[in-house]
Order: sequence, then C-alpha cells, then structure tokens
Amino acid sequence: MADELVERAGVTVLLCDPAGPPIATEADALDLIGAAFAGASVVAVPAQRLDPRFFALGTRFAGEVMQKFVTYRLRLAVVGDISAHLADSGALRALVAESNRHDQVWFVPDLAALDDRLRAAG
Repeated sequence: MADELVERAGVTVLLCDPAGPPIATEADALDLIGAAFAGASVVAVPAQRLDPRFFALGTRFAGEVMQKFVTYRLRLAVVGDISAHLADSGALRALVAESNRHDQVWFVPDLAALDDRLRAAG
C-alpha cells in the first residue's frame, strides 16, 4: 500500500504506509506535509517509519518535525508501539504525555486509538 488519503472517524487522514521510506530528514517530513495538502488534516505516520533519532530527543529531530506540522496547521499522529523508546527516556515519556494532552501531535498505539482521538476531537 502506498501513502493514501482515507477517511477515519469523519476526518480525512493521510495514512502512511508502514513499508514506506523512512522519515529521516526535515525534507522527508515536508514531503508528507505536501502530500497532506491534497485534503488531509491529519498525517498518521507509523512509528517504524520514523528515524530512531526522532525518539532520541537530544538530536532535536522530533522537535523539528513536530514544529513543521504545527507551522502548517496539520495534526501529526505517530501510530505504533514506542514502548522500547519510552523505557529508555524520561524526557520522551514527558513529551508524549504532554503532546497527548493537546490537539496537534498525538502518539497512539494503533489506528483504533487514532479513531478514538479523532472522534473525541470532533
């Protein structure tokens, strides 16, 4: 499956293919943002597509990517199990908890949880 626009819980989402290319640079994130401009308001990225630097907050890569989505007023949903990364970093646990309290960047374990968040966000 390629990255595709789908409707989930009444919201148009760019659902990224788990087997797609890694998101390892700001340019890769901007490519997803550009693809979302075809009508999506949320970009759902499988956690395994994110370069490991995303989860190592000292690299600042996560902040750079998240800021791009905020700037372009798109929601970013990181979908998948990131428990190994969370176990290694208190700072990442804090970032995930804080992000999930707001409406711009979400970390969800699966697509069903994403659907729940989308329904709750209205």
